[in-house]
Amino acid sequence: MKIGDAAAALGVETHVLRHWESVGLLAPPRSPSGHRIYDEHILDYARLIQTLQRAGLSLEQMRRLGLSAHPGRLELIAEHRAAVRARIALLRATDQFLEHLAACTHPIVAECPRCSEFAANADTRPPGDFKGI
Repeated sequence: MKIGDAAAALGVETHVLRHWESVGLLAPPRSPSGHRIYDEHILDYARLIQTLQRAGLSLEQMRRLGLSAHPGRLELIAEHRAAVRARIALLRATDQFLEHLAACTHPIVAECPRCSEFAANADTRPPGDFKGI
């Protein structure tokens, strides 16, 4: 299929597929007239790119994954998983803080000891360490 049909099948614009090609993530074969040819194999690669994007990997990280030997891929995946776990912990702590904030009865939030403690330690506390909330 041609690039327009492939883009429609994937739910992206054609320029996205061209960009993925320009950064080395896709390499669709060309017809004798020079048009890109997208078959199911190339569409599967594009779907993998979309899945990795949803997982939070950058195009550069994906490119490195494709170029790395197995130990390098494992290292990159471990690093990304650690970042995901840290983000999850931060989101949990934020959710706990927001839950407290919704129930906080202090007329001025800055005067609430629990809110102040959270704000004062937000940059130094490990994500998810919102004591007592």
